[in-house]
Amino acid sequence: MKNQIWNLELLSNDAIKQYISDPDINQKDKVLLCLAIDVSEPKPVKSINQLGVQAGYPAIKKLNVSSILSRQKGLVIRSPNGWELTEKGKQHIKKLIGGPVAVLSNTLRANLDTITNSETKSFAEEAVQCFEAHLYRAAVVLSWVGAVSVLYSYVLSSHKQTFNSFAAKKNPKWKPANTSDDLTRMKEADFLEVCESASIIGKSVKQELQTALTFRNGCGHPNSLKLGEYRVSAHIESLILNVYSQY
Repeated sequence: MKNQIWNLELLSNDAIKQYISDPDINQKDKVLLCLAIDVSEPKPVKSINQLGVQAGYPAIKKLNVSSILSRQKGLVIRSPNGWELTEKGKQHIKKLIGGPVAVLSNTLRANLDTITNSETKSFAEEAVQCFEAHLYRAAVVLSWVGAVSVLYSYVLSSHKQTFNSFAAKKNPKWKPANTSDDLTRMKEADFLEVCESASIIGKSVKQELQTALTFRNGCGHPNSLKLGEYRVSAHIESLILNVYSQY
């Protein structure tokens, strides 16, 4: 699993900009970084130059890119369609940018741009910051709490009457909710069920959120559960795409 991302897209053009602009990264590595964009595609020198310029490195046009790459023995190969990173080269880039967390955080931060509400975005960004600091349990719990808060606000502002009606069908003793505190009287799993029954969220979204809730519960209590960056990143990304950027 840990090598999977290196077989897909190592870095996006936008993500690479922060590394290209780093004065501590040398000329050779900046050229190699350009090969890490859409890593599965071989790149002729012309494409490498274009990628470098687009990433904020216009000085690449003055370099002899072929000469630089030909000296990187073991890190690159030249195929009929252009230059490519070898597995050793991919590992070199991985170390250069800080490993999988750095790559995954770029994806998460790109998804943050889909959130229009500033308060909601701030909450999601804090979860991403925990992820970047390797505080994985905190990232999982915090991102879930924020997502539930978003859903509570959405239900109360747009579907309060409908929600209360379906909640009463599920539990005849249910007292109509008018505030977020009122909604906390209902278990989160039941809340998702009612939202789906009332067509506030779709069945597929409910199932995805149920998975996220189960994962959150596993992370919120002392236990032997082991966490990795890919699983935690997927959890946060799913909440961003299905809740934070939607409501």
